[in-house]
Formats: sequence, C-alpha cells, structure tokens
Amino acid sequence: MATFCERVREMRMKMGCAQEDVARDLGIRYSTYRRYERGGTEPTISTAARMADYFHVSLDYLAGRTEE
Repeated sequence: MATFCERVREMRMKMGCAQEDVARDLGIRYSTYRRYERGGTEPTISTAARMADYFHVSLDYLAGRTEE
C-alpha cells in the first residue's frame, strides 16, 4: 500500500508541477510541502483535503486507503 508522501509525489509528477508550484498554489511554505513529500511530517486534515482537491483525487486515495 502506498503512503501519503508517495501518493502526493506521484500526483505532483503526473501533473508536471514543481514542488514550489504546488506549495504556492496551496498557500503553504515550500519547506513544509517538501517535508510532506519526504514523509518528514503529515499535513493537518484540512490541508490534506485541500491537497486532494488540488490533485483531483479523494483523500482516501492520498492516504493509501483506496486505489481509485
């Protein structure tokens, strides 16, 4: 099962975006977003939900609970 950080990175790469772009679009610091992708920390539920919306996937998908 994929982890949150793996799914976030996968979705960003599919969109062809840089980490800086995603962080800016989400209104969070680049260093914070980078830690999310590296697994150093996990976002709050509200930030994770915004990330799911941004990537057009479900929160369950980002969390690795579903493959859809």
